[in-house]
Amino acid sequence: MTEKSVSGRTATRAADGSGTETAARVADVLLLFAGGPQYLGVSAISRELGLSKAVVHRILQSLVSREMLQTDPGVPGYRLGPAAVALGASALSRFETRTAALPVLRRLRDETGETSTLSGLVGEERVYLTQFESPYEVKMTVEVGRRFPLYAGSSGKAILAFLPEDRRETLLSRPLSPLTEHTVTDTDELRAELASIARAGAAVSLGERQSDAGSVAAPLFGPDGEVHGSISVCGPRHRFTPEVVDRHRELVLAAAEEIKTSWAWLRTPKERR
Repeated sequence: MTEKSVSGRTATRAADGSGTETAARVADVLLLFAGGPQYLGVSAISRELGLSKAVVHRILQSLVSREMLQTDPGVPGYRLGPAAVALGASALSRFETRTAALPVLRRLRDETGETSTLSGLVGEERVYLTQFESPYEVKMTVEVGRRFPLYAGSSGKAILAFLPEDRRETLLSRPLSPLTEHTVTDTDELRAELASIARAGAAVSLGERQSDAGSVAAPLFGPDGEVHGSISVCGPRHRFTPEVVDRHRELVLAAAEEIKTSWAWLRTPKERR
């Protein structure tokens, strides 16, 4: 097997031209739709993955035939189809962390008045898995299923700060592109901030991923002791005063610990409960 890095992603290739190579290419194409714009065309996918347009076209037609992708009249490109949506919904319904988190996130939303979110670690990025929206008219909402880098925003940094050092350093060794004027891209400054997050147990962001947003996040550790994701509360930046941030931090940390305990219980065989 060989690997080729494309736009921050790692596309796996089989050197022997076997069925593994085809499967890897199909997976790479689908992952572009999970983390990119709603519509993607042949040329964009070809350029992003370093594949010929003919190969991309064959993959797209195969995925359309199985309703994993679809096209819309008058709109160029392809988007995720009903089979992909059903597959994602099925995966979410079986995701133990999400099951454990739902009641806690709902209560966290009610306690803070802000939108509460759950993110999962997916490869070298994170993806929003669910949210409970704030009751306020002016509020923050997230795009469930969209992938984001770990170095920008509290949800990502709460994960990045607790990754094994070698994995964290691999991510920090790559070029970091700013998402807003407040995104920290200097690696020395970022390392210092991540060390502070590790000591505090939670991360705070004021305009790092989205310029008008504030958020507080805590890591989610699995029964194996590894970080698997994060939870956060987020809202308009002006509502995240120092006093409010302190209160949110305590609530988020307590919520993360409760989810960890519930998750461990869900993984315990029924006969041992």
